Amino acid sequence: MILVTGATGNAGRAVVGALAEAGEPVRALVRREADLPAELATGDLNDPASVAAALEGVRGVFLLSGYDNMAATLAEIAKAGVERVVLLSASAAETGNPANAVSRYHIESEAMVRESGVPWTILRPRTFFANTFRWLDQLRAGDVVKDAFPDVRVAAIDPLDIGAVAATAFLTDGHEGQVYPLTGPQSLLPADRVRLLGEALGRDLTFVGLSDEEARAQMSAAMPQMYVDAFFDFFAEGNLDESPVLPTVEQVTGRPPRLFAEWAAANAAAFGRTDV
Repeated sequence: MILVTGATGNAGRAVVGALAEAGEPVRALVRREADLPAELATGDLNDPASVAAALEGVRGVFLLSGYDNMAATLAEIAKAGVERVVLLSASAAETGNPANAVSRYHIESEAMVRESGVPWTILRPRTFFANTFRWLDQLRAGDVVKDAFPDVRVAAIDPLDIGAVAATAFLTDGHEGQVYPLTGPQSLLPADRVRLLGEALGRDLTFVGLSDEEARAQMSAAMPQMYVDAFFDFFAEGNLDESPVLPTVEQVTGRPPRLFAEWAAANAAAFGRTDV
């Protein structure tokens, strides 16, 4: 039995699906009822006691970074005799910069997992394809997409590939103590993703890059300032490079990662296309 925390999120749902498809029993830690191919356990990663209550019979835990009392949660995981933790970290940990708020919580989470005494595997994916859903409101209003950091290339990844790597780490040997940086197969600008999404939707979409001033104002309205500053540190100041395409997904799973165009076609209905 594998316990998947964050099971209703993009990566967690993909991990549940990959494990279920492989025939592995899955328990999903959720805050409320959810439609998942898994046994459901109600709990919250900010509450170590609720995680502990879900650990009976569990041999592996898929864990997210950055939650309260994570050391206590890992102590419960160790006490339960769990054989493997797979941590969803991020490329931000690679900066090694604790002054950056996003980097800091990934760095700290990785350190706690390493110190837990439980065998571990760490995943560091780049930007998710699923972040494209943030354009939904703009696409409902018209055919123009505006976004920040127009000149920044990212080898973004399909959450399904993260799920496949995590499942492989649980179900096969050789992954203990490994840190896996995960990318998709292409390094794309925001304008490239907009073009490919338009092709999947049968629409002629236009991308407009926001200035740094416009982007900062928009982001400041949506998130705490420390995270705005973190993303500007990464992408405006160039302190995080997510552009290189890496072979890790294929090395771990035996198949290449999915293209953005495949993701866009598979999710076209969510963007309003009705003939798919």
